Amino acid sequence: MTEVGARVDGAARRLPPVRGFTEWRREGAESASPKDQGKALRELVPRATHAGLDLDAGRPDAVTAVEESNQGRIPELTPIRVGRMAATPFAFLRGSAGLMAHDLARTPMTRIRAQICGDAHAANFGLYGDARGGLVIDLNDFDETVHGPWEWDLKRLAASLVLAGREAGADEDMCRKAAHDAAGSYRRTMRLLAKLPVLDAWNAIADEELVSHTDAHDLLGTLERVSEKARANTSGRFAAKSTEATEDGGRRFVGAPPVLRRIPDAEAAAVARSLEPYVATLSEDRHPLLSRHAVHDVAFRVVGTGSVGTRSYVVLLLDHRGEPLILQVKEARASALLPHLLTAGFETPAVDHEGRRVVLGQKRMQVVSDILLGWTTVDGRPFQVRQFRNRKGSVDPAALAADQIDDYGRMTGALLARAHSHSADPRLIAGYCGKNDELDEAIADFAVTYADRTEADHADLLTAVRAGRIAAETGV
Repeated sequence: MTEVGARVDGAARRLPPVRGFTEWRREGAESASPKDQGKALRELVPRATHAGLDLDAGRPDAVTAVEESNQGRIPELTPIRVGRMAATPFAFLRGSAGLMAHDLARTPMTRIRAQICGDAHAANFGLYGDARGGLVIDLNDFDETVHGPWEWDLKRLAASLVLAGREAGADEDMCRKAAHDAAGSYRRTMRLLAKLPVLDAWNAIADEELVSHTDAHDLLGTLERVSEKARANTSGRFAAKSTEATEDGGRRFVGAPPVLRRIPDAEAAAVARSLEPYVATLSEDRHPLLSRHAVHDVAFRVVGTGSVGTRSYVVLLLDHRGEPLILQVKEARASALLPHLLTAGFETPAVDHEGRRVVLGQKRMQVVSDILLGWTTVDGRPFQVRQFRNRKGSVDPAALAADQIDDYGRMTGALLARAHSHSADPRLIAGYCGKNDELDEAIADFAVTYADRTEADHADLLTAVRAGRIAAETGV
């Protein structure tokens, strides 16, 4: 006897649409597949057009762009930022995400949306520790992350590889090859992910497979050295160098101006109080971990090139054995890309808290994220919170051997594709990118042109520094 409600005709069960899920339909039925939609975009935005760079008359000069990006930062720290940007053309690019976004807003775009890093230059990839003590390699800076065009990240990566290669002493052919290989690796990785079951694609290309997947075997020695240093880059080691014992048996930070300095009690107390709402942004299973630590001290610490001048604190916590855990509480400003996305006609979701934007963007792009990643507010300003010195390590692309820069390009291109595929359908991007290297050639041409432009911008900044138009402090 047939059970009531059972299917006997072999057809799929008819169920109502479920919010948050795709409505089921057979592949290719009723509408074009994502792959075909991507292919169709080639007619609207030919892949060869990505080589173009059209600088408009309203483009700010280098000094104006730096001065505008310094607004809202701590004034006495901006000369350090300018000094770091003035060091090399690659360093200038690292600090000028907003200026490049101005330029990219006037380049061809497919309008395929993804969660983008916004600052995907070659030095913003690196190693960090996972929850079980292993090392992960991925994108690791998300201050500018936002919903936007995937091409912007790829073009920024490619241009940065050309500049890093030039600084490393590679010839022009090798520098262009690094950009070309990064785009090719991005394209091939996206095609691979498009072919996999969704769950498999989500966690594809484990770190132990990355070198072979990208044919980056020449990097093995470099990655092993960076990994060895990263394993020693911990809260404990930083605390041993930067703190001292107090009379009551605790510890406190030792000032090392201008990079690390002690702050007034009221400022330290405000940061400490902000940890309570921060804890509420974490998964509840993390609460016992933090509850077994006590807050001992807070100090101000200057951070990397693009973030110099923003408010950033380190918080010293100790467990019952006196072992340290250090958190970084770092100001989160609005993404430098936002006004340029609006110029390009990209509407972005409203942001209710910039720290939350950074944290959620990071979690959307990384395969594994810091287990203590969260956000808070200090004196009305939004901040992100994360572990400090969480076994972090990075490859300096400008210090690579000349014949390694293309290997590094392929590795970072694959990582960028994996990150984008978490928010954009890889079938759509893969359909657009295609099988041949037409896009790779265009991206490489763009990268060389933009590297030349960045070198000119850097020269203009140096001229302004020497003329006293803008203050710069070097060697910090």
